[in-house]
Amino acid sequence: MLKTDQTIAASPPPGAAADWTIPQKWEAYGASEHATWDKLFARQTAMLPGRVVPAFLEGVALAGLDRPGIPNFEELSERLMKATGWQVLAVPGLVPEDVFFDHLAHRRFVAGSFIRRPDQLDYLQEPDVFHDVFGHVPLLAHPIFADYMQAYGQGGLRALEKGAIDRLARLYWYTVEFGLIRDGDGCKLYGAGIVSSYGESIFALDDPSPNRIGFDLKRVMRTRYRIDDYQQNYFVIDSFDDLLRQTIETDFAPLYREIAEQPDYEPGEIAPGDVVLTPGTQAYARQKAGQLSPAQ
Repeated sequence: MLKTDQTIAASPPPGAAADWTIPQKWEAYGASEHATWDKLFARQTAMLPGRVVPAFLEGVALAGLDRPGIPNFEELSERLMKATGWQVLAVPGLVPEDVFFDHLAHRRFVAGSFIRRPDQLDYLQEPDVFHDVFGHVPLLAHPIFADYMQAYGQGGLRALEKGAIDRLARLYWYTVEFGLIRDGDGCKLYGAGIVSSYGESIFALDDPSPNRIGFDLKRVMRTRYRIDDYQQNYFVIDSFDDLLRQTIETDFAPLYREIAEQPDYEPGEIAPGDVVLTPGTQAYARQKAGQLSPAQ
């Protein structure tokens, strides 16, 4: 659920079902669209080994993403259903929050069916099929992370009732989209927004600019983020098991009330009590000052 500057319609567009799903129409993809997928896939899989959590590459193989061309969602869902009970459904683009959470809560991952143009290989704000499928689907084959995604969807439905969706969206952003995980004395990638981006796959681990901070649930939900560039803070979880445990054992209602009375942290800010694994220089962010949109 990437936030963008786009306005999401209140009702499904023509041709979409009430739950916003549409037929993927895999047979309608042209050779150039399949070639774009193959180029992106080859570039990422050549550089991710040793950088990404091993479960991601295992999921790529299990889901059959290593076959040429844009994946067929029906075939993809068959493999995922056998592994973790998830399926992948096509949608026309971004969907309303209640629709998104309901799908996650029922182990349905909604993915855009279009693919970026060849001149957009390095950046696209709205998530396309490469971001959604290559970035997200491999870890849906991991039982613990698959459970986390369902728990997040269930929590999202409750957050909507409490008017706390902006807080919970930050948890998704800093874990599912842009999360790092401990690996010995270092870190590895797992967030979909990172692993589907060539530039950020390098920046998140190697660049001296961002802070890399130990994950803390309350801290993350108080931290704003930017949607249009590399992150200034990356939060590092200990394990998928620990992430799931914190999600299902935490009573979020009093937590929402508590942090509603506290100020937000800005992107790039180091807070009292942070476990800072790598203090960043913030040189990249300073260089881009004045070019970035307001933080969320």
